[in-house]
Amino acid sequence: MRCTLHRMPLNRDQVARRAARELRDGFYVNLGIGMPTLVANHVPDDITVWLQSENGLLGMGPFPTEDAVDADLINAGKQTVTAVPGASYFSSHESFEMIRGGHIDLAILGAMEIGQEGDIANWMIPGKLVKGMGGAMDLVAGVQRVVVIMDHCNKRGDPKLIPACTLPLTGVACIDMVITDLCVLEMDPESRRFVLTELAPQVTIDEVRAKTSAEILVRDDPRPMPI
Repeated sequence: MRCTLHRMPLNRDQVARRAARELRDGFYVNLGIGMPTLVANHVPDDITVWLQSENGLLGMGPFPTEDAVDADLINAGKQTVTAVPGASYFSSHESFEMIRGGHIDLAILGAMEIGQEGDIANWMIPGKLVKGMGGAMDLVAGVQRVVVIMDHCNKRGDPKLIPACTLPLTGVACIDMVITDLCVLEMDPESRRFVLTELAPQVTIDEVRAKTSAEILVRDDPRPMPI
């Protein structure tokens, strides 16, 4: 089963903007590397959210403009970032104590594969050199809610939402929501299956099913994705 890659209903920035709607006032939030970092640019103006990074920063702001880059101020993915008023800096082990202690309300992560029961593989492809898992395993185990944002299909056109992950696992039965360029799927804890709840513009239920090899549920008419 392969996806047709001739169009992308939502671009990466739009997917990140949809993910930002999951933020709540006062939340402590960790953003994974890649597409999730874009969420920092879409925090609603009427709420205060504290973005946390594994390398020891609480209070990240949007990405800096060229004239505001500070090479010493980086996130866990080594991207230059900004800090909001009231931001604090601390050691990496204290940052992981926050994560492992259940003090982070929400993590927004990327993924290479998602299993239909909510498993995630997002840290390595066998045979390729990687620096390590980073904080991914701690995040999916210690954070109160985990949302994944990703393209619905990989670069080869294969579905990324599959019956069971084939890549090394990061975590088991730990994903609460998946937001892709096609749709939003929310985990039903009783059936351990994702439920299709929102569709991107011009995307149909049949298209999502055709580009998803995992079993998913459709219980009501999915809402349009707010972008």
